[in-house]
Amino acid sequence: MSEFEARRGAVSAARQSLFLVFCIGNERYALQAIDVVEVLPRLPLKPIAQAPSWVAGVFAWRGAVVPVIDLCTLTFGQSAQTRTSTRLVLVHYRPDAQQAGQVLGLILEQATDTLRCDPADFRPYGLDNPQAPYLGPVREDAQGLLQWVRVNDLLDESVRAVLFPTPPLNFDDLEGRA
Repeated sequence: MSEFEARRGAVSAARQSLFLVFCIGNERYALQAIDVVEVLPRLPLKPIAQAPSWVAGVFAWRGAVVPVIDLCTLTFGQSAQTRTSTRLVLVHYRPDAQQAGQVLGLILEQATDTLRCDPADFRPYGLDNPQAPYLGPVREDAQGLLQWVRVNDLLDESVRAVLFPTPPLNFDDLEGRA
């Protein structure tokens, strides 16, 4: 291999990012791995009364209460199937660059594969979908189309206010009301 080819290969590898690949039904989607905090098996959740149907509940993780959404329900209205490959994926959620990030849980089906590719391989798919702004560009490969899910666009402002109140709830204030 020539020095030029070696440098070109190094530049190409530097542009590549790692993605976590998962499915919703028979369709493939991907999250950028840099957004992923941890991948856990599906765990029992505490339901949240009067929450939207796609809010699966909350659970305690490392001293924090983490809200969890079912991405299958959010996207297509059907709950994620209970499979050994269904995972609870914790992601960094930063809807606003000015605010500190939060941890958000996502229930994802078949979240067991990764893909390394150039993010520029994903292309706009030609539809404006304001009901699902988190569904980003697509990438074609031998298995069909793969769609990028943008974590920071998952929740609208009203749901964000319920799941991540600003300022956060102060439990000392709540105890004073009892």
